[in-house]
Amino acid sequence: MDAHDVIDRLRTVEDPHLDGDIVELGVVRSVNVDSHIHIELALEAKGSAKEASIIDAVKQALEHTNIPLTIDRVQPSGHDPASDVRGSVANVIAVASGKGGVGKTTVSVNLAAGLAASGAAVGLFDADVYGPNAPMMLAGEERPTVSDDGQLIPPEAFGMKVMSMAYLVGEDDPIIWRGPMVHKVLTQLWDDVAWGELDYLVIDLPPGTGDTQLTLLQTIPLTGAVIVTTPQDVALHDATKGLEMFARHETNVLGIVENMAGFRCPDCGSVHEIFDAGGGERLAEVHDLPFLGSIPLDPTIRTGDRPVVLDGEEESATKFQELASLVADNVGIVNRRRLEPSLLGDQAE
Repeated sequence: MDAHDVIDRLRTVEDPHLDGDIVELGVVRSVNVDSHIHIELALEAKGSAKEASIIDAVKQALEHTNIPLTIDRVQPSGHDPASDVRGSVANVIAVASGKGGVGKTTVSVNLAAGLAASGAAVGLFDADVYGPNAPMMLAGEERPTVSDDGQLIPPEAFGMKVMSMAYLVGEDDPIIWRGPMVHKVLTQLWDDVAWGELDYLVIDLPPGTGDTQLTLLQTIPLTGAVIVTTPQDVALHDATKGLEMFARHETNVLGIVENMAGFRCPDCGSVHEIFDAGGGERLAEVHDLPFLGSIPLDPTIRTGDRPVVLDGEEESATKFQELASLVADNVGIVNRRRLEPSLLGDQAE
């Protein structure tokens, strides 16, 4: 068996989301055959069940060759979405909302923790300048340290690296900054944090569409954004403004998540739709975007000292686990759509 035979077999593996097989779409970056079959696949969404299914299908296509198989995930040539960050970040995800009070930081923290629980290397950047609450939700008292070359080394919590504005100011100090100061500090944080090798960097944006959001959109190469809303009309109206902001900056929206969707009474089991119901799903349908699910109102989210996504089979934990999986799947789709056609040259003929 030679490389041509291997490639012919790989042509039988269809992408689960895109129209074509993994050879013609450029997912297969190289094939080498000697005493082993060594294949490089451009699959950058760690924790994606759909990308895992592609790898399983590759193994199945080559299972009767009786030659040991090695599969490596690689970045496609020229694809370096976060070349300015200290380290290498494969995927940068912004979590945004049109208004405050919708639980955006809760979603950010649980999304990041859920991706980390899947085995991915994850960083959480709390860029909500005026309300940096992520460290509080992680019950983390450890603060950044400084390396010999002056870089900030982020502390770790629940398997992820964390950086927040909260580490740089006093606990009760108000942050009273104008736009230029915000721009300077966020740019410095982006440039001066030693994130290392990450599969995902989740950025918790402040609510709205102001200076902070524009600074990050113009500075950081985003893979995509997640929009958080609650079901009622006022939140949906503001979420639409966030969608428009990302559209103007040609940023992919990975989906919409509806938070505070309903409260299940612990005594009677009935669900009370305090903030209405179904608004997030309707918003996603109107804009032809993925709907990432509804997260219920749950006191354990507020009172717990760790991300609820880690709490086994509880309803809220399951919803956040599904959210993390869907986001990883959609990151994979975005990345595979960017791929150039097959670069295998004569091997693919």
